[in-house]
Amino acid sequence: MDIFEQISADIKKAMLAREKVRLEALRGIKKEFLEAKTAKGAEGELTDATATKILMKMAKQRRESARIYSEQNRPELAENELAEAAVIEEYLPKALTEEELTEELKKIIAATGATSAKEMGKVMGVATKALAGRADGRAIQQKVKELLSE
Repeated sequence: MDIFEQISADIKKAMLAREKVRLEALRGIKKEFLEAKTAKGAEGELTDATATKILMKMAKQRRESARIYSEQNRPELAENELAEAAVIEEYLPKALTEEELTEELKKIIAATGATSAKEMGKVMGVATKALAGRADGRAIQQKVKELLSE
């Protein structure tokens, strides 16, 4: 069962359980998936890689909205956004820990032969593709910069 089918099945479960926040998050995910499927050039298909990118984007948007709501003293809205982000993150691959990220990046740096911060772009290109869905781009960038400056 692919992610799209899993989301559809979970929408039914959320409706039966009357879980309002979960249902809203799942409907939002399905909407984004349907838009991606019908987008020009998609040929009516949605790969798991594309679905993961969409989910990462949605989770990031929810966290950013929650941060803004918190700054504006709107805790009830921030709480709702964080709850939706948690539901979205359930469908993402398990994130790498700090140690796992460091190990993966050391392997990538060795494979690309990068030795200085000037070659960071070469490493970032490979790392962002290899670690897509498992690590945030900003975290990857900081760790690569740290490892190359040693």
